[in-house]
Amino acid sequence: MKRTNEFEVVPQSDADEELLRRLLDASAALWNEINYQRRTNFDDPDGDVWEIDEYRGRYGGTLGASTVQQIERKNREAWNSFFALREKGEANGKPGFWGNQDDGRELRTYIRNTSYSVEWGEYSRLEILVGQDLKEEYGLGRQERLRLEVRGNPNWNEYDKQSRLELYYDDVSETFRAFQPVTIDNSRLAQPLADETAALDIGANNIVACTVSTGEQYLYEGRGLFERFRETTQRIAELQSKLREGRYSSKQIDSLYRRRTRRRDHVMDALCRDLTERLYDEGVSIVYVGDLTDVLDTHWSVRTNAKLHNFWAFRAFVKRLACTAEEFGITVEVRTEAWTSQTCPQCGSTEDTTRHQDTLTCSCGFEGHADLTASETFLRRHEADVPRPMARPVCLKWDSHDWLEPPRSPRPNEEHTDPQVASVDSA
Repeated sequence: MKRTNEFEVVPQSDADEELLRRLLDASAALWNEINYQRRTNFDDPDGDVWEIDEYRGRYGGTLGASTVQQIERKNREAWNSFFALREKGEANGKPGFWGNQDDGRELRTYIRNTSYSVEWGEYSRLEILVGQDLKEEYGLGRQERLRLEVRGNPNWNEYDKQSRLELYYDDVSETFRAFQPVTIDNSRLAQPLADETAALDIGANNIVACTVSTGEQYLYEGRGLFERFRETTQRIAELQSKLREGRYSSKQIDSLYRRRTRRRDHVMDALCRDLTERLYDEGVSIVYVGDLTDVLDTHWSVRTNAKLHNFWAFRAFVKRLACTAEEFGITVEVRTEAWTSQTCPQCGSTEDTTRHQDTLTCSCGFEGHADLTASETFLRRHEADVPRPMARPVCLKWDSHDWLEPPRSPRPNEEHTDPQVASVDSA
């Protein structure tokens, strides 16, 4: 089973940092040369995308022959992906460049699994191969590798096999970071504590509303997150409108794109981890996730589309959730959730209900939180014996680092079945 360790990498001296930057910059330059040649061949009716020059002689002294091979292989994978999407009519464009010499290259490289080693412990470190020319210039021995400090606790410090390492400079946090794919044995995964189920309603304002068959409910609030995402998107549009004719991006625009994406992905990673750990403690073995296709079919709007498509990256989120849940032995299943957000859990009506912001009301007297009610209705479609939630829902907000329940934050409105009771409680 494949998993990934992510960690920060810190050079131990100014000379080491300079060496590392030159290594990453040369990798980007190599990628750009290979990619330019392939794009040129692609546009040539008689050209062959797969025929490229030999680059080891020019870049081997800086990168090492194995790293040159990995950059070539990574570029080939990008083009294979492009052709696969093109056949489906889903390709957005040919593989792009890693920046340029004038505006600055994107500092990134890929190290073969046999060309690096990671030692975990109190003083964790990463050692990577560099080209012989760089070794001589920076005083490294012939068999010596560049040694870097590692910060961060890996999810998987014991594994059967490591794969190609991705190493890059994050100009948003101004740190070097690494992704280490590893293969672990299934025996290291946890097993469900019981046979409970849960259902998730994915929304535009509240990112996830969850109901568990135990009666517990969780709500992850997302208004502030989306507004921040939207503000960055507007800033990108403003900068694009000021570009001179013939230009489509700039270093600042690329940085904003990366910052927006990484901020969103960090939030979603943390949400998946937090939710999965809570569901594991509840004894959940199966999680049902609503298919957003149904939401867009019934409630499409420009703003909703921006939230659910651009901000959400639904497929990536479900894949991330399934991957995290798998560690705990929990299965994730995507099912239709059509009309769950309009269905009254008390009388079953979809025509007599009214939704206003986060509240769902029905002429029968029901009133409750719309998204939590939808997740409850969604769960009941697949599990017959689900008790009505009795405890107050757990409302969580993002504090830039973790999903936390504010100590005195208002929780979602409890359900009411009598309009008079509702008006008294809200007064």
